[in-house]
Amino acid sequence: MTPARLALVPGEPAGVGPELCVRAAQQPREDCDITAFADPQTLQMAADALGLPLRLLDPDQRPQRPGDLPLIPVANAAPAIFGTPDPRNAAAVVGALRKAADACLSGTFHGMVTGPTHKAMINAGGIAYSGTTELLAEHANRDVVMMLANDIVRVALVTTHLPLRAVADAITPKALERCLRIVHASLRERFGIADPTICVLGLNPHAGESGHLGREEIEVIEPTLARLRAEGMRLHGPLPADTAFLPAKLAGFDTVVAMYHDQGLPVLKYSGFERAVNLTLGLPYLRVAVDHGTALDLAGKGVADASSLFAAIDTCARLVPHQH
Repeated sequence: MTPARLALVPGEPAGVGPELCVRAAQQPREDCDITAFADPQTLQMAADALGLPLRLLDPDQRPQRPGDLPLIPVANAAPAIFGTPDPRNAAAVVGALRKAADACLSGTFHGMVTGPTHKAMINAGGIAYSGTTELLAEHANRDVVMMLANDIVRVALVTTHLPLRAVADAITPKALERCLRIVHASLRERFGIADPTICVLGLNPHAGESGHLGREEIEVIEPTLARLRAEGMRLHGPLPADTAFLPAKLAGFDTVVAMYHDQGLPVLKYSGFERAVNLTLGLPYLRVAVDHGTALDLAGKGVADASSLFAAIDTCARLVPHQH
């Protein structure tokens, strides 16, 4: 099988992303070819801090030994200082993401693996930025869904980064249907699951208790599920969130769709945070990200855990054969 071609974007240069990329370069892989979109000086500084070899190659060169990393350079405006983010580098962080996304849209790469960004610092640099998921969705002009996954469970979200007070108003028939269609299509096309079974959580405790604890299940969720079931989708729910994640129930589902961020993600992160990854469903290419932040307090110290980045690379490479 031809190796997957993956773009690797480290994210915030002052965080742990650069050193995680250097660690990834130490592992020869047969399932994928990785090319970094990053500032070369920052990567070299990370390698020096770790005491690991790094040889930056032209994009068309193949790695020959541990530490070889093909690179498409995206220069920072200011030298990176581990642990101290600089808003002057915001344009380079966003520029690397956009450049990698362009290369994926053109077919040069099958997918993109991204490290953690620093939202506040990008905004401080004068760039309106709510997250990489939203940036890539706007760049590709696609509706997308955020899915977090580990070896135990997949959780997709109808709403993402909203105040809890705003969640109920955001759970509309249109939003729920859009999410379920993207999840269903992605499970078939990306994951190779021919007839996926999806668990849909209710919004309220006990899934509304027949209307006594809220009417969103009756007025929004149940009618939407019924309409999509009539098209042939295998949808279970709305189920109470407090029991839907029991192992016996999870065994029958290919994914869980949660109504809001903290409804589903605490369970996923508790069940295996180190191997958790963040997938953006609905893009014309694969995008998998680490499921952790910039860890500024660990940057440059050589102690950051690279498990999530390795899992993101593994996941992206594994899902490429299922692309259409």
